[in-house]
Amino acid sequence: MGDVAVIFGGPSPEHDVSILTGLQAVRELSSQGTVLAIYWTKRGEFVEVDPSLEASAFVNGTPSGASPLELRMGVGFVAVGKRRSKEQKLEITAAILCTHGGPGEDGSLQGALDLAGINYAGPSVAGAALGMDKLAFSSVLSDHGITVLPRRALTPALEELDFDGPYIVKPRFGGSSIGIDVVADLQTAKARLTSNVHLQMGAVIEPFRADLSDLQIAVRTYPTLELSAIERPIKTSTGSEILDYRDKYVGGEGMASAPRELPATLTEQRATEVRAAATAVAELALIRGIARIDFMEGEAGCFVNEVNTIPGSLARYLFIDPARSFREILMDLVREAIERPTHQYTTSGADGLVLRGAASIAAKLA
Repeated sequence: MGDVAVIFGGPSPEHDVSILTGLQAVRELSSQGTVLAIYWTKRGEFVEVDPSLEASAFVNGTPSGASPLELRMGVGFVAVGKRRSKEQKLEITAAILCTHGGPGEDGSLQGALDLAGINYAGPSVAGAALGMDKLAFSSVLSDHGITVLPRRALTPALEELDFDGPYIVKPRFGGSSIGIDVVADLQTAKARLTSNVHLQMGAVIEPFRADLSDLQIAVRTYPTLELSAIERPIKTSTGSEILDYRDKYVGGEGMASAPRELPATLTEQRATEVRAAATAVAELALIRGIARIDFMEGEAGCFVNEVNTIPGSLARYLFIDPARSFREILMDLVREAIERPTHQYTTSGADGLVLRGAASIAAKLA
C-alpha cells in the first residue's frame, strides 16, 4: 500500500487559502504515518515539499528544497529530481484535495487524476463542475423544487431582468466571495463585465437582499451521509455589504478561525428546513467527500445560495454534533477515496462492429 498525499495550492485566486487547508491536513495526517505534501504552484507546476513546512514558507512562491513532479496519464505522480535521486513513481493510496477554486475545484484536476489512475477524496468531475457553475447549480435546484433566489446569466446582450435591484454580480465559475460586486442597476452590472477580471469567464446576476443573512451547513458522505451543525457566519469587515473574503479567510487558520455563531440560533422549523434542503442538495449536486452548502435566510424564507465542494479547512470546525475529530474526518476521506472510486472507464459496446461495416474514410468525406 502506498502513502496518502495531500494536494494544495493551484492556479486559483484562492491559492493562499488552499495552502492553509492543505497544511492543516498534512500536519494532522503526519501523526498517522507517511504523508506526501504535493504543492500545486501558481504557475500550474506540481512539486513535493517538506510536510513540516509552515505557511510562511510559501509567501514568496515555491519553497526551497521542493522536488519537481510530473502528473502522467495512466501512471500518476512521478518525481523527477531534487528530493529524490532518480525518476520515481510516487506510490499513492489516495489523495486528499485541498484545492479551493479554479481548476482544483471545477473538475479539471479531478479529470487529470482520473486519467492518471489516482484515487482521490472530494468531488468527482461532474460534481465539481456542477458545484462551480453557479448558474447550472441554481437551475438544477430550482427545477427540482428547492428554493433559490432568481439568478440569471449576465451578458452584454442582457436588456432586462424579471426582478428588481439592487443587484449582486458574481463570477459564474468562481469560488468564495472573490470578484463579487453589489450594484444599483443593470447598466452598472454590465459595465463590471469589462472592469472586473474575475467575471471574464462568465457572470451571474441576482437580487441583493440586505434582509437576508448567511447560514452554512456541511455534508460528508462517508461512511454514510452526515450533516454538520448549522452555523451563522458573522460579518466583521467594515463597509462591506456582504460576507466577504476577509470575513471568511483572513485569520490564522482560514475558515476555521472565522467568526461565527455555532450552532446558529434558529427555530426548529428553520433548522429542519435547512437540513432537508442540504440532504436534497447532496443528492442532486453529486456531493462526494465533504462539502459546505450556503444558505440565505430571513423572514422572507430560506434560500440555497451555493455549494463549496472543497470547503475551507474542509469544514472540520462544523462537525460538533456529533463531534468528529479532524483525524477521523481525514481518515474517512481516505477510505472513501479507496472504496468508492470516482470513475471507472469502460469500453463496453466498442466491439468493432461499426468499424467492420464502415466504408472508406474517403467515401465518408465525399
